[in-house]
Amino acid sequence: MKISEAQIDSLASHLVEGLVSRGVIKPKADLKELVACVTELMSANFETEAQLDEEADRMAEDQTRLNRTLDVDRLRFMIKQRLAEKKGFTL
Repeated sequence: MKISEAQIDSLASHLVEGLVSRGVIKPKADLKELVACVTELMSANFETEAQLDEEADRMAEDQTRLNRTLDVDRLRFMIKQRLAEKKGFTL
């Protein structure tokens, strides 16, 4: 499922406002700037995960062409975990 920029922006706003209202963080910058920074980080994270998905899909399809008895979904999941681990990305 692809998440839109509007959804990411809304999620970032909700996260920042929630943390500020609970007193978990005391922002030293303008809230709009903080939300923009969180939005940028979240967008980059979702993009990285999408790239991992694409790479895992491609690798799993290549392997299942060689051996039709493989469980494609399980193989894709395992490949994605390994790729994320190699790149230091937390799923």
